[in-house]
Amino acid sequence: MSQIALVGASGAAGSRILKELTDRGHRVTAIARNPERIADLPGVTKIKADVLDGQGLKTVLRGHDVVVSAVTFTSTEPRTLIDAVRKSGVRRYLIVGGAGSLEVAPGQRVLDLPDFPEAYRAEASQGAAFLDLLKQETELDWTFLSPSAEFVPGERTGQFRLGHDALLSNEDGSRISFEDFAVALVDEIERPAHSRQRFTVGY
Repeated sequence: MSQIALVGASGAAGSRILKELTDRGHRVTAIARNPERIADLPGVTKIKADVLDGQGLKTVLRGHDVVVSAVTFTSTEPRTLIDAVRKSGVRRYLIVGGAGSLEVAPGQRVLDLPDFPEAYRAEASQGAAFLDLLKQETELDWTFLSPSAEFVPGERTGQFRLGHDALLSNEDGSRISFEDFAVALVDEIERPAHSRQRFTVGY
């Protein structure tokens, strides 16, 4: 059992990660700007914090075994968030990534496709920039988990594939549920296999 700090615990991905963590017996400090939106689950301590307040966030994160970041990239300042984790003294850092920086061919990212939706471009670009910053990070033991192109509510099946930098897809397209994404992320916490790497999950 670990003590996990989960930033963005009230969001679509964060709430599923929170449930998966508590179902497996981990103790979680659930952090959000609006903690009243965080589910009441066993072993959870709710804390109000702002990801743009690096000093305050550093204090909240201190003393945990692992930090998980499940906030949207457009709502954060990457350096502020990464610095807060580093200065907190926590070394293990997992990030809910995006699919935009995954490759559909060598050197060609999803984000660079001509039909990439403009509505998602800012978030995808920020996510790619966040990953680039992490690749320069020398102190943190980080992992960036990218979902498939369709990241949607669904079922927890526990049946999925893992990849590295290439977008995963099958005859039904490129898809992963929030619930199965949470399984893959908590598996990585419990059995680290992608230290200082990005990996991806899909059906």
